[in-house]
Parts: sequence; structure tokens; C-alpha cells
Amino acid sequence: MRTRPLIALSTMAAAAVLLVGCTGVEGSTGDDAESTSGELCSATIASGPASESVTVDGDFGTASTASFELEQQVDEAQRTVLTEGDGEEIADGDYVQYALSAFDGDSGERLGDAGYTEGELLPVELTADVPMGQLIGCATVGSRLSIVFPTTDDAAAQYYILDVLDVVPTAAWGEPQEPTAGMPAVTLDDDGAPSVEIPDADAPTEVQISVLKEGDGIEVGEGDTTLLQYHGVSWNSGEVFDSSWANGAPISSEGNGYVPGFVQALQGQKVGSQVLVVIPPAQAYGEGEINDDDLVGQTLVFVIDILATMHPASS
Repeated sequence: MRTRPLIALSTMAAAAVLLVGCTGVEGSTGDDAESTSGELCSATIASGPASESVTVDGDFGTASTASFELEQQVDEAQRTVLTEGDGEEIADGDYVQYALSAFDGDSGERLGDAGYTEGELLPVELTADVPMGQLIGCATVGSRLSIVFPTTDDAAAQYYILDVLDVVPTAAWGEPQEPTAGMPAVTLDDDGAPSVEIPDADAPTEVQISVLKEGDGIEVGEGDTTLLQYHGVSWNSGEVFDSSWANGAPISSEGNGYVPGFVQALQGQKVGSQVLVVIPPAQAYGEGEINDDDLVGQTLVFVIDILATMHPASS
């Protein structure tokens, strides 16, 4: 039996196969002439006999069992919608929460499951020019997909059952909370992008945290990797120094590798929340003479929207 060593699947290995391993996969699309048009529908990998022949036992949103003819020679990637969901259609640039079960094409052995437990996988941004966009395409939320990766010289074909769970908003959706007196004032535009007004007062000497919106999701834990939007303003100058909103997309940093005060503001907060934090220099970029280039000596203000979080993989 041929196996692919990359898939000794833990939850993170399962994610790696789709997000990294499939970057070399080639397959025909529904309309090759328009596959570079930026539209998910036209860029989606086409259906084929291997993906169409899969049968599944198990409810949507739970780890499934797949049955298919073993030891098939599969020459290119294939993707079939097994059941169509009744949710919204995915659009280019959406962040999609998904889950999957994976199987070896020669033995039928289950290689692993991921995404069926909260905090296992981060949402992925779907565009026409990335593999996940070409695999999920413009499917509707609630859809279950059969995806087959081709046979290679040293590995069997691999079969995936992928559930399209949700489209994740790119702004916090939690319940608004009463502002904290003395903290900077935050206003939001129609898209949820914040602006900040610094109070006419001395900067605080300790980290101050205020929840502006209370989310309903799982809590951010130690060592998590969190998908978020942020807007950073200097208390000293009142100027914006960085913003994911201005940069055009949410961000994540493995293990939440941010300055200590920023990490403190994330800990224990629920997904869907918006958090305002004021960070003195000692918990930001260090004390010393104020420097605009590296933010040394500055008290920083961040508005953080927590969109999703992924817990560290179990050892």
C-alpha cells in the first residue's frame, strides 16, 4: 500500500494538506477560459468520475465515512457537490469555516478529521487564484463536497469529504457594551472599520482593556492563533500607525506573536468580540525616547475585532 507521509493526520496535518499540500494540484475547471477572471464559480475544479462515485455515511457537520472504489488511478483533481446547502453562496474574498474527513485511496483508511470541533481550524479566505478557492468555489453554506486529489508516482489518490460550515464576518458581531469612562472613544463606519478619539488626559501607566462588543464564540486561549482585525493609534500623537482595515484584510500570527499588552487583551475574550486596549510602552515596544519609526516610548491604543481562533495542536 502506498501512503503519503505528509498525512499522518493530526488536526493540523489535515489543514496542511488542503492549505499547503494541494498547491501543486492541477485539474480542469468549469470554464478554463475564465479561470483567471477572479470569479470563484469559473475557477472551480471540475467534477469527475472519482469524486462523483463517492458515497458518504454521516450527517453534515460531523465526521463522515466515505465509500469509493479502491486503487483507482486518478489523473487530476476532481470536485463534486454531494449535497447542496441552503445557505448563502460564497463570494470571492469571503472567509469560510470548513471541516473535513480524509481517506486513503488505496486502502480506504481514514487519515483524519479536522474542523468538526471548535478551535481546530481557522477560516480560509477564498479567491479564484488560491487552491482552496478552486476547491470550494462558490458553493453555498451547508454544502458537502467530495474532493479527490490525484494519484502520484509514490502515493495513492486521496479522498476528502468537506463540509462548508459558514462564512465568517470580517467585523465583530457581538452585543454592544457600555463604554468605559476615561477610555478613548470609538466610532465605526458602515463596514465596521473603527476610528479613535484620544481623551485629553495623561496616558495610563497600566494596560487598560474594555470590551466594546461581547461575542458569542469560543474563548481565545494561551498559544492560540487568532484571526482578527485591528486599528492602532498612538495616544501620544493621535495618529493611526497601522490598521488591518487600511491594509485590506484581517490578519493572523501563529501563536498570537504580538506585543504583551495586545496578547493580554486577547486572552479569554470570545470570538465575535470587539476589544479596546490601551498599552503603555513597557507592554508595547519598550520605554525610552519617543520614536515614531519603531513606536518606542509610545502608549498605543488598539481596537481589535476577534473573528476566529485556533487552539494549538495537541502533541
